[in-house]
Amino acid sequence: MSEFNDIISSDKPTLVDFFATWCGPCKIQGPILEQVKTKVGDDANIIKVDIDKNQELAARYRVQSVPTLIMFQNGEAIWRAVGVQQADVLESIIYNHITPKSERNNM
Repeated sequence: MSEFNDIISSDKPTLVDFFATWCGPCKIQGPILEQVKTKVGDDANIIKVDIDKNQELAARYRVQSVPTLIMFQNGEAIWRAVGVQQADVLESIIYNHITPKSERNNM
């Protein structure tokens, strides 16, 4: 749990996929997330949380349907969607929250 909190507390956008192994739409979302991770690289974190193995986290974030995707930045939930999300939508959301490298270098 503390590792999860450390990851979502980063200033780097973190997209969390709350999923279940028995969920058909979750199986569709998985390869889409891999495609997004390839595109955004190290500019964002993308992690998966199995709701059956992490019921406390699922309850904390009120996950009632899967897949539920929540984007965190600095520990705050800044975006949320339920159901399969397409790669271009996810990439757009992530890129809208990435600090440009030129600004990072001045910090």
